[in-house]
Amino acid sequence: MATIIDRPTAEIQAQPAVLELAILPLREGALFPKAVLPLTLGRPGHIELLLRLGEGAQIGIIAQKDPRNDNPGPADLHDIGTVGHIHRILRVGPDHILAFCEGIVRFRVVEFTSAQAPLRARVELLEDKEPSPSEDLRHLRDHLVETVQQVIAATPDLPDDLQVTVSNIAPLGQLADFVSAMLPGLSFPERQTLLADLEVVARLRRVNELALRELERVQLRRKIHLEAHGALSQAQREFFLREQLRAIRKELGEGEESQKDIEELRNRVESAGMPPEVKAEAAKELNRLSALTPISPEYGVTRNYLEWMVSLPWATSTGTEVDVNHAAKILDEDHHDLERVKNRILDFLAVLQLRPSSKGPIVCFTGAPGVGKTSLGKSIARALGRKFVRISLGGMHDEAEIRGHRRTYIGALPGQIIHGLRRAGAKDPVFMLDELDKMSRDFHGDPASALLEVLDPEQNFSFRDNYLDVPFDLSKVLFITTANQLDTVPDALRDRMEVIELQGYTEQEKVAIAIRYLIPRQTTENGLDEATAVRFSEESLRYIIQRYTREAGVRNLERAIGTVCRKQAREVAAGNRNTVDAGRELIEKFLGPPKFRTELEVGERTRRPGVAVGLAWTPVGGDVLFVEAGRMPGGSKGLIMTGQLGAVMQESIQAALTWVRAQSPQFGIDPEVFKQSDIHVHVPSGAIPKDGPSAGATVAMALVSALTGRRVNSDYAMTGEITLTGLILPVGGIKEKILAAKRSGIRHVIVPQENEPNVKEDLKSEQLGDVQIHFVRSMEEVVALALLPAGQ
Repeated sequence: MATIIDRPTAEIQAQPAVLELAILPLREGALFPKAVLPLTLGRPGHIELLLRLGEGAQIGIIAQKDPRNDNPGPADLHDIGTVGHIHRILRVGPDHILAFCEGIVRFRVVEFTSAQAPLRARVELLEDKEPSPSEDLRHLRDHLVETVQQVIAATPDLPDDLQVTVSNIAPLGQLADFVSAMLPGLSFPERQTLLADLEVVARLRRVNELALRELERVQLRRKIHLEAHGALSQAQREFFLREQLRAIRKELGEGEESQKDIEELRNRVESAGMPPEVKAEAAKELNRLSALTPISPEYGVTRNYLEWMVSLPWATSTGTEVDVNHAAKILDEDHHDLERVKNRILDFLAVLQLRPSSKGPIVCFTGAPGVGKTSLGKSIARALGRKFVRISLGGMHDEAEIRGHRRTYIGALPGQIIHGLRRAGAKDPVFMLDELDKMSRDFHGDPASALLEVLDPEQNFSFRDNYLDVPFDLSKVLFITTANQLDTVPDALRDRMEVIELQGYTEQEKVAIAIRYLIPRQTTENGLDEATAVRFSEESLRYIIQRYTREAGVRNLERAIGTVCRKQAREVAAGNRNTVDAGRELIEKFLGPPKFRTELEVGERTRRPGVAVGLAWTPVGGDVLFVEAGRMPGGSKGLIMTGQLGAVMQESIQAALTWVRAQSPQFGIDPEVFKQSDIHVHVPSGAIPKDGPSAGATVAMALVSALTGRRVNSDYAMTGEITLTGLILPVGGIKEKILAAKRSGIRHVIVPQENEPNVKEDLKSEQLGDVQIHFVRSMEEVVALALLPAGQ
């Protein structure tokens, strides 16, 4: 803040109206006439300028428009500044000086005589013209002086003798400058505006408004301070009164409520069945709690900790003895087919039946959405007679969600594992960790790493939550995890789990599931009964499956059945209580036009040369993939690949093109075509990313078709990785791909020879239906099977 002086300045009388001065740009603030402002300078050019001028010299001081500008020019400075008299220059370090400058008079820049540092300018001096005395001006001055005196009295940083100073200043312009310089709450732009205001009365009125604002600010700050001090005093008063009340109750022999709570907690600790180490920690916290007063912040934290300790199932079990035959019956009741999955589950349960103390593996169900992963976990819990707990790991990115927060944090709580056990009320529930593949990580930690201790049978017998800070035995918990795919699951975590893959359902299986489970459930949930229910035939269910759902599971199928039931419920609510048959016409009325086409789509897409039908695996099951190839004469780009293809798939396309070029004489393709044409390979549905090597055979087939002009048989779909020599290598997801081909009405599927065991193991003859599988070893066999003769 500037220091105000109140004495005549002889230099003013000797100054001409226009003079030339060296200019010192000021980053922030303003120097007012009759004020002394300490300036800390660190820019080398400014330090050199002041040292060259020396003490006793005069300099023009102007504020910058942008304080961030380190090298301001004439255009970067305001027009109005102040002539400053340099009183003292002090070194305050190797790179800074402190200069005390006294403001003499305002000036306006006429022109800059030097636009480079150090700046120089011709300036016109601007003297204040005092207005004629009037009653209004006298009242305005008195009001301003009174307001400023109140601000000084309420501001500890301002000396009290300023109240006398401000009352003794007679010139109105000088009074306005004095207040502008000393008010602590003014911003730098506001000070510059006041400096640039040459009309004394307008400046005085503006300063009066700013002084009133500053008075309101300091009064509000004082009010807040007094309220806070009063609240503290009230808290101290309540503390002493409570202590007195406690002593009175003690003399009367009356027990305090807090003591009753502590005794209740002590009894619950004794009956909780805690291990010795845990019980000792709880007793220690109880003794600490009994020494605290209820109003202490530590009392609530300790009480909450003990409530968690006594509410956990340290010794409570709910499970019955394992009966494999009973478990098999329940699994058959709840789930259709899934024989391989059921057998593996029953194997695990058989070991638990023979050796209850064994550390069973952590089971991970993986498969597309809607194939029954979560419902299998519920069935296992029902078969074992245990409680079922489920938490979703999707989107979890904080390690504390698993291990909990330490009690040093405000609002700390245990992690989701301890929360789940408390909800279950037993130490041996079936605990499902859903969406394992959808966890993330950030600066809070990696929850997948925290799960390593939870899911490792060699460690989880002494799981230590950060909040509890005592070991809890998780070895009796049957953990089941679920994931749509394992690519995003860390290897260390995957190594601790026994993976059971749930593959997609066939159309026949979906029909059976719908009749057995989905239709009865949706009929009940939508308020229908036998007299008003919708009757679904197998044919109508197949129509819904083929034309309205294209998925590995049955989630969308149940959603479509539910929509039909809701439409029927609306008819019943309107007074039409007749049962209806779900024929094709009714289905299209309730569900709208079909969303998918089957045989017609494949036939239309492959009626021109250059299009082959491939098969792809997706997280929601298999799907049909069309690969298109075209030739453009006279091009210069070589091979063009489009369709949002990944790096592996692009390499597979290049390998396929290399094989086609090498075998071009065999197919009657002119080798010059590759030099004179661009080859374009496109995979439609460009908004969907695609990757993987399994489309290699399909791409080669599309290229051969495009370059020979011969169509690919629309009844054939294929999958397999291709090598430069034309070998067809095995790929994954065979069951899902074959089922996708069947859903699309394709009758012939070409599969690598080495995938034959997968077909025989994963697919039954009734699942294949009329689909014929062709096992091949080379690309020549694929061409011989799928490429039609010329003219067809």
